[in-house]
Amino acid sequence: MIELLAGNPLLLLFVVSAIGYLIGRIQIGGISLGVAAVLFVGLAFGAIDQRLRLPDIIYLLGLVIFVYTIGLSSGPGFVASLRQRGLRNNLFIGGILVAAAGITLLIRWTLGLNGAQAAGLYAGSLTNTPALAAVIEQLSRISANEAQRAEPVVGYSVAYPVGVLGMILAIYLTRRLWRIDLTYEAQQLRELGAIGEHLINRTVLVTNPAIAGQTISELVKHNKWNVIFSRYQHNGNIEIATRTTTLMPGDRVNIVGAPEAVERVARTIGEIAPEQLELDRHTLDFRRIFVSNHEIVGVPLRDLNLPSTMGAVITRIRRGDAEILPHGDTVLELGDRVRVVTHRDNMERVSHFFGDSYRSLAEIDVVSLGLGMAIGMLVGLIPFPLPGGGTFSLGLAGGPLIVALILGWRGRTGPIVWSLPYSANLTLRQVGMTLFLAGVGTRSGYSFVTTLTQGNGLLLFLGGALITVPVAFATLAIGYKLLKIPFSLLIGMLAGLQTQPAVLAFANEQTGNEAPNIGYAMVYPTATIVKIILAQLLLGG
Repeated sequence: MIELLAGNPLLLLFVVSAIGYLIGRIQIGGISLGVAAVLFVGLAFGAIDQRLRLPDIIYLLGLVIFVYTIGLSSGPGFVASLRQRGLRNNLFIGGILVAAAGITLLIRWTLGLNGAQAAGLYAGSLTNTPALAAVIEQLSRISANEAQRAEPVVGYSVAYPVGVLGMILAIYLTRRLWRIDLTYEAQQLRELGAIGEHLINRTVLVTNPAIAGQTISELVKHNKWNVIFSRYQHNGNIEIATRTTTLMPGDRVNIVGAPEAVERVARTIGEIAPEQLELDRHTLDFRRIFVSNHEIVGVPLRDLNLPSTMGAVITRIRRGDAEILPHGDTVLELGDRVRVVTHRDNMERVSHFFGDSYRSLAEIDVVSLGLGMAIGMLVGLIPFPLPGGGTFSLGLAGGPLIVALILGWRGRTGPIVWSLPYSANLTLRQVGMTLFLAGVGTRSGYSFVTTLTQGNGLLLFLGGALITVPVAFATLAIGYKLLKIPFSLLIGMLAGLQTQPAVLAFANEQTGNEAPNIGYAMVYPTATIVKIILAQLLLGG
């Protein structure tokens, strides 16, 4: 079997990936390793025989695909997070990571580690695969010694488990120590509009004479309502509700939004009606339609002007598993499912406008994907000077990530649509991560076992704990006590600092709302870029 796997790298890749995924699904205390288990299976196979190693191109290809797809999906949210307090929060997380690098240097000098081990320890204790990849790539340029190139992976692998468990333990202990009421906190965040809820549809009977003759646009602007008016009934006729629609007592109007927002609008203009306008589909109809038309992707909804051009209104957008209430500055992405209200005889025309082709969503635009990754790789090759005459580069981990963040934020450039369909992005991301972890795992397995059995494996494990635990408690203490960041949002930021999905999953389980996801997306790109740079600096520090 060893001879067979050693002579067939692709077979080895698929075996390692399959076993890794099976082990990754095993849950202990509600926590699983997920795709990270592929790394440990790769280490096990590599430890069996030194010939069981995958070619370099496997993990390099996986790395570029992984970081590029993450950047594309994180770009819009990252740029939006830099407004208001998002910049402060990103600077806070960056400062914590710099402090973690200082702790790593202290541990290196105390334990007598070399630069490669320290850099791997830093990446592992903060569970950041792109940082590990940047270190490996940097070593490959300065050293041809295979054993030396495996040292960062050893440090990473030993410190990785405590990097996950330490963060989860910190969240669990601080929540109970500070007696945080997450239910009350979630209600406050909803009232501030920081997080949303599931969207509801209600029919409201207009009874307030004070709003007679006012347009929907005037009412929304004056009252700052965060809802969508989809259709209204006047004198028995049901029509599309637009910004210029005027409401009169006796009218009935459909309103879509979060429960609290809908109830507030209903109290202002009238009362909830027992009948539901959406059930009358004789004149107007609604349908969920896939967005597959490249021409409308990346264009703000106000520029599409659907009520005037298509006689239709979008009442909600389904992106992945989340529902989004559309606004004028909302842009559609490939793979979105929009709920559209229009006249029955106009539905086919509207469907054609959006595309509504599931098959085309499975077809990736290779031109934009290849061009974007090529630009990212070129940016990663640019050398940046360091004090003392040295240089560092963003490499294959940082270059594609930064370029993808910019392209994901832009959405499109002329005829080129940079974003990928949601499902395609997730698939490519998983494939890329699997290729990278299987590649570096098999190539480092022998050195990993040697270090654990004959080297300083226990010291590396303790070193990883001395980085992870202080970072976790310092982030929570400073963020919650000093910066007054809501705990629900803060633990998502901690998961983003750690760039660790398992920590995010635990945070989501604790809160039961999407605040951790918002915090995670806010700081994830900053944390990844900063760790890529600092890990390379530690390599030569």
